[in-house]
Amino acid sequence: MKRRLKKFFPDMVVYKDLKNGNFFSALSLPSFMRDWLLRRFEDDDGNFDTDELSEFVRRFIPKKDEWNAIKSRIVMDNEHVKLLAKISIDIDVASGEASFSLPDFGLTSKETMIDDNIWQLYKDELVGGREVWGLIQLGYRPPDVDARPKMPGKIRLLKFQNFCPYTIDLDFYKSARNNFSFDEWLKILLGAIDYNAAGYEHEEEKLTMLTRLLPFVEKRLNLIELAPKGTGKSYVFGRISRFGWLSSGGVMTRAKMFFDMQKRQDGIVAYNDFVTLDEVQTISFKDVDEMRAALKGFLESGVYTVGDHSNSADAGVILSGNISKATMDLDGDANMFDELPTVFHESALIERFHGFIKGWNIPRMNDDMKVCDWALNSEYFCSILHELREDISYRAIVDNLIRVPDRADTRDTAAIKRIATAYLKLLFPNVRRVEDVDKELFNRYCLARACRMRSTIRKQLALLDIEYAGKDIPQFEVI
Repeated sequence: MKRRLKKFFPDMVVYKDLKNGNFFSALSLPSFMRDWLLRRFEDDDGNFDTDELSEFVRRFIPKKDEWNAIKSRIVMDNEHVKLLAKISIDIDVASGEASFSLPDFGLTSKETMIDDNIWQLYKDELVGGREVWGLIQLGYRPPDVDARPKMPGKIRLLKFQNFCPYTIDLDFYKSARNNFSFDEWLKILLGAIDYNAAGYEHEEEKLTMLTRLLPFVEKRLNLIELAPKGTGKSYVFGRISRFGWLSSGGVMTRAKMFFDMQKRQDGIVAYNDFVTLDEVQTISFKDVDEMRAALKGFLESGVYTVGDHSNSADAGVILSGNISKATMDLDGDANMFDELPTVFHESALIERFHGFIKGWNIPRMNDDMKVCDWALNSEYFCSILHELREDISYRAIVDNLIRVPDRADTRDTAAIKRIATAYLKLLFPNVRRVEDVDKELFNRYCLARACRMRSTIRKQLALLDIEYAGKDIPQFEVI
């Protein structure tokens, strides 16, 4: 399989050695940036010069506390400085001028400028998202006090090289899936997110781990995962993809999540594929009623309204937390949501979450579960999943495959179809029409799993609210 992986994904694979290598652990880089570096510095055998790579990191990936020194070099010494960073573009409607910010370093658009000729060279790449990763070169335009009006000093963008060195070709990715068996594809998916399939004893363990990727590939998919400690929740949701946001503990406000009325600025749901509230049992909310109302509206329709501002977004919301072994719903009669913050102790809110991930099916992380082989570049893989969110053909296939039972609850139907669609994209991206689908495999790995995930939500609802008692989901079937 290794030869076929390198044959069909020649520019998208890197050699990852997370089991034996401590080099990247010491650098504390997210997976997508680590794989970008590996692809840049590895030879055909997966070897790289650690000194050369370390020097690149030292020169071009500065720490936040090094920014003042960098700014001094740009402004005081008039140096041209290169660094690998996230850049966010701001276009002033009144003046017609473009500027930029570097959110990781606190540099705002008021302090920067982009010359017209530079804008024309790089505009298509710079406006590819709210924040774009790239290798940027910065310079300085000194102030001109004699000009009328006076011109303040500005940091200028001189060059930009997109972080993504390849074209994301969905048709190519879909077709490549045909060259691998189902078990091989599971191994490829796990390797893409830094895990070793051979380190898992059972198929269910692998599939439960991969279930965490469903919000990466499907819009507005809302999930709850409760699991024991040490199963990798924070790593998958926070370190693999540059398209998501992980918030761990602390205080969460409506302003941060949805819209800040003082700054007139949209929150994190507007700019991310998914928002994970990690260690949710330790998160507090400044105004419980305010946050609950905002969440209910957004989880239902993807629309949020704060004051006179209304907007829509496609982010999924994931609640992720640890749970004591005594509270795990192994038999279906334990109220697992008792350990969640008060804001989630309302059935009308919980019902809007589509499915539940039984995180206790994932073993505690050990070294054998870390990838040590050729694998898909995490940055490439997550970019593919990001693009697949826009592909509506899979939902059309699912609509034609599933028989909805009489009197099925509308929210149950929507949840099951959404989860099944996400599984189809993840596990069988090569299907283009209903006739391509192996119905037995679809039922086993997409529909049945979606029904089980929704059923757990239903059972927990019955424990929260007597209105839901005896209302488990009816039987959905493949046509």
